Amino acid sequence: MTDTSFHTFTNALRNRLSEPLPGPEAHLKMASRSRLRMSMLPNERTRRSAVLIVFYPYQDSIFLPLILRPQYDGVHAGQMAFPGGRMERTDENLVRTALREAQEEIGIRVSDVKVLGKLTEIYIPPSNFHVLPVVGFLPYKPDFYPDPREVDRVVEVPLDELMDETIIGESSVEVRGAVIDAPFYRIQEFKVWGATAMMISELLTVIGSATR
Repeated sequence: MTDTSFHTFTNALRNRLSEPLPGPEAHLKMASRSRLRMSMLPNERTRRSAVLIVFYPYQDSIFLPLILRPQYDGVHAGQMAFPGGRMERTDENLVRTALREAQEEIGIRVSDVKVLGKLTEIYIPPSNFHVLPVVGFLPYKPDFYPDPREVDRVVEVPLDELMDETIIGESSVEVRGAVIDAPFYRIQEFKVWGATAMMISELLTVIGSATR
């Protein structure tokens, strides 16, 4: 990938993110059946959080990192996700939350991240988080230094792989004793489902309209 083509991609994405977003319509494509059956809305105890979706050029392609959460006693243990976490009092806004959490979790130099915009906030009922996906880019392939307490593995994903519709499937997933029927993206050997898949669905919809 040349600097010019990556620059063209990021400019087109920045422009598209400044326009109205597809939001819930895109989210629904990858929502679990249980989510569709229930009315799930934020409440007074809902905590705000943010994740970072960061693109970078590498080997004639565009990549973005996902993380595999380690096994622990929590609702998102062992799941694929974007780096991110809860907003702290010291964060002036959710963009800062996304950048800080990404630096803490995967060790990227966030001072080099150029923010392109934001996707639609999404509510995650099991953890009672309202999550803002922040979209940005790095002009180079970063070195990753994952925090082993937060990240079991960093998975580098080519955008072309993510845009291949044949990676979409559906299966039953067991979550804390409950079986959920959910669509997923098969990314390498991992199934990406739930809120992360819903974010990816909106991201791909936005990219599709930005690069036509």
